[in-house]
Amino acid sequence: MHIEQADEAYCIGPAQSSQSYLRQDKIISVAKQAKCQAVHPGYGFLSENTEFAQLCQKENIIFIGPPASAIRDMGIKNTSKAIMTKAGVPIIEGYHGDDQTNETLLIEAKKIGFPLMIKAVRGGGGKGMRIAQKESDFIEALESARTESEKAFGDSAVLLEKYVAEPRHVEVQIFADKHGNTVYLFERDCSVQRRHQKVIEEAPAPGISQQLRQKLGEAAIRAAKAVGYVGAGTVEFIMDRNNHSFHFMEMNTRLQVEHPITEAITGLDLVEWQFRVASGEELPLKQEQITLNGHAFEARIYAENPRNGFLPGAGQLLYLKPPEATNNIRVETGVRQNDEVSVHYDPMIAKLVIWGKDRSEALNVLISKLSEYNIAGLDTNIQFIKDLCEHPKFQSGEVHTGFIEENFEQLFPKLHISNKILIQGTLASILYEDIESLSTSLETKDPFTPFAVETGLRLNHMLNRTFLFDVEKESNIVEDREWQLVIPTPKFVTAITSQMEQNPYTALSPIPGLVDKIFINKGDIVKKGDSLLVIVAMKMEHIIKASIDGTIEDVLCSIGDNITKNKLLVKLAKC
Repeated sequence: MHIEQADEAYCIGPAQSSQSYLRQDKIISVAKQAKCQAVHPGYGFLSENTEFAQLCQKENIIFIGPPASAIRDMGIKNTSKAIMTKAGVPIIEGYHGDDQTNETLLIEAKKIGFPLMIKAVRGGGGKGMRIAQKESDFIEALESARTESEKAFGDSAVLLEKYVAEPRHVEVQIFADKHGNTVYLFERDCSVQRRHQKVIEEAPAPGISQQLRQKLGEAAIRAAKAVGYVGAGTVEFIMDRNNHSFHFMEMNTRLQVEHPITEAITGLDLVEWQFRVASGEELPLKQEQITLNGHAFEARIYAENPRNGFLPGAGQLLYLKPPEATNNIRVETGVRQNDEVSVHYDPMIAKLVIWGKDRSEALNVLISKLSEYNIAGLDTNIQFIKDLCEHPKFQSGEVHTGFIEENFEQLFPKLHISNKILIQGTLASILYEDIESLSTSLETKDPFTPFAVETGLRLNHMLNRTFLFDVEKESNIVEDREWQLVIPTPKFVTAITSQMEQNPYTALSPIPGLVDKIFINKGDIVKKGDSLLVIVAMKMEHIIKASIDGTIEDVLCSIGDNITKNKLLVKLAKC
C-alpha cells in the first residue's frame, strides 16, 4: 500500500529489518539517488538512532528529528536519568550504572528489592522490558530482556528500576525549534497496556486538573531544554494513580504512534511542524496560543488473540472494511484487503482515532465505530477494545497499567453463541461459496457453452438473495458482539494437532515466527519449566519451555528457521 501511494519507490532489501530498514547505508544511498534534501525517519527503526542522525548530517541530508546529541542523551536511559535529576525532574529509584555483569546487576537488584523492572538502556515500545517478581526469576528475565534489546536496538545493556505497581502512564507532547522556543501540547494517557505495550490512548488524560497539567508540561519542557532538544518529542512519566505524584520514565525522541490524538485536541498538524522546524523556522505558535479542545481516543487495531494471552498472528486479511473517515474519525492504516500481516513487523493493522466534544461523547463514538470495523481471516482485538471501552471503570476514567489484569474476568466473559448467529453464519458461508463457484464458471472462454448464460442468471439471483440476507441480518441483530465463524478443519487434521497439543512430551510453536535461539541438544535432560528455545515474531521474543521432566529425544528445528503455528519443534522422552 505504501509503495503504491509513493511517487517513487526503491527496494532496500528483504523483509527482515536487519537487512533493510535498519541498513543505514541503504537508506542514505536511496536518499542520494532520489536527490532528497531530508529524511523523515517515521516512528521506529532508525528514528531514535544517534548514528543515523550523525550519518545524515555527515552526508549533508537533513534529519527531520532532534540533534544526534539529544537522541544519545535521552536514548540511553541511564544517561537521561542523570540529566533529569540535574534538571530537577523527579526520577524513579534504580540502578543506571555501566557495570553490566550478572553479578553486579543481581547485587543491585537485591538492593532495590523485588519485584523490579528490567529495561533496555536503548529501549522503547515495550521492547527489552521484563518484570522479575522474585530473585529466582531475575537471571532468566535479564537474559530475555538482553536478547530482545539486542534484536530491536543493537544494544543489550539494561537498567534496573523499582517496580511501581499499577501506576498511570502519562506522557507529554513537546515541540522545540532552533531559536530556543519550547512548548508543550498537553498530555496523553497511555495506561491501559498488555505486554508493556499500549492498546488505547487518550488525550487529555482523564482526571487531571489544570494545575497538574501545567506542572507536567513545565517538567517536560525542562527535560527537553536540558538536552538542547529540537523538533517533536514525548516525555513519559509514571504517575501514582491515587496521589498523582509523577516521575520521569523516558523520552521518545521522535514522533509517537499516538500523535493523532494530540492533533485532534489541538487542531495542529505535528508533521507539518516537524518540517517547518527542520527547515529552520520558528514554532508557529507560542504556549499561550495553544488551546485544548474536546477529547480524543486512539484504538490500536492489532492482529492478535486477546483470549490467548494477546499472542500476535500473521496471515492474510481476507476481508477488511474499516469505518468511514469523517472530520472527527480518522483511520490510519498500511494494509488493504488481501494484504498479509507479516511475522517480520509489528502486528498493528490500523489506528482508529476518534474526537468528541468531551470524553463521554468521544468514547460513545469510538464504541460505535468499533462495531463498524469488520476484519476476517485473522484474529483481532476489535471486540476486546470494545469490551474495554464499555467497562464501567474505564468509562469513569479509572485507568492504570494493571487495568486488564485487575478486570480480567469482566473483560473476558464466557461466550455463549446463539443458534441465530450460527444459522446466519452458515447461510452466509453457503451463499459465499455458491457465488464464488458461479463467478468462476462465468470466466469460461468457450463461446458455445450454455453454462455461461445459465450461470449468469443464477449469479444474479444469488446476489439478490445475498442482499436480502444482509438486510435481514442487520435488522435482527440480538447480540452486539463481533463473531468470526470459520469452516472447521477436517477431523483427521485436528485429531493429529490435538494429540500433539495435549502431549506433554512435545513442544509446538504457539505462533508463526523465526527460531532465534536453541538452548538444548539431543540427549539433554530437562526439568519442567526449563527454557528450550526462543521464537521471535512481530518484534517480540517468545520462550518455549518444557512442560514436563524428560530427555530431549529430538530437536526438529534450527536457528533461523521460519516456522508456522503448531509446528513440532522438540520431542521429549521419559527419563
